[in-house]
Amino acid sequence: MKLVKQEDDFGCGAACVASILKRSYQDTLDLFENGKNRARIEGFYCGEIVTVLNSNNLVYEFKYIKPSIQRRIHKAGTIVFIKRSKKYPFGHYLLRTEKGWMDPWINFPQKKIKAGFRTKIPGKPIYAILNPDYIIKQ
Repeated sequence: MKLVKQEDDFGCGAACVASILKRSYQDTLDLFENGKNRARIEGFYCGEIVTVLNSNNLVYEFKYIKPSIQRRIHKAGTIVFIKRSKKYPFGHYLLRTEKGWMDPWINFPQKKIKAGFRTKIPGKPIYAILNPDYIIKQ
């Protein structure tokens, strides 16, 4: 999975999807209903991200992270949403890759957005968007 930076204030979910689909951030926004506008003003829900991934021949689901799900979030291809906090007032999506956690805005809140890899999740993950067994639809 490639490193993709978000280009809008609320585009972290779309950047994670772009990395999984190996597409550009801008092309990926077109996969979401009113994506370009929503990335600027409100962001995306887990269910919408799952819909986009599944419409691209993947099988994903989202789950509230409880102890039985916790160990599954460390598989490459998993997107997590971290809880709103002082540092992330609207929450934030990150993608698990072979290199660690891809953070599409690693230098938040600086306006010159950069993506990068983290070894740890920078908050409490509350939702996971999982590929159950890396299944690809035929």
